[in-house]
Amino acid sequence: MGLVASACLRCDDCIFYHAIQAYRLGVPRVEQEESLNVAMVVGGSIVIPHLRRAYELLEELYG
Repeated sequence: MGLVASACLRCDDCIFYHAIQAYRLGVPRVEQEESLNVAMVVGGSIVIPHLRRAYELLEELYG
C-alpha cells in the first residue's frame, strides 16, 4: 500500500524507499509490479514517468 500511495503522490524518494524495503523483506518482483499497476489505475497517466523510474529500480534490484 505504501508503494501505491507513494506512486500516486508522485514521490520518487518514497517509491524507492518502499520498493527497496519490500525487496529486503522478500516480496517477489511480481507483487511489486502488481502494486505499480494498481498505482497506474488509481493515479492515472500522470504517474507514468515515476513508474518508469520504479521499474528501472526493480530491474536493478531483481536483475
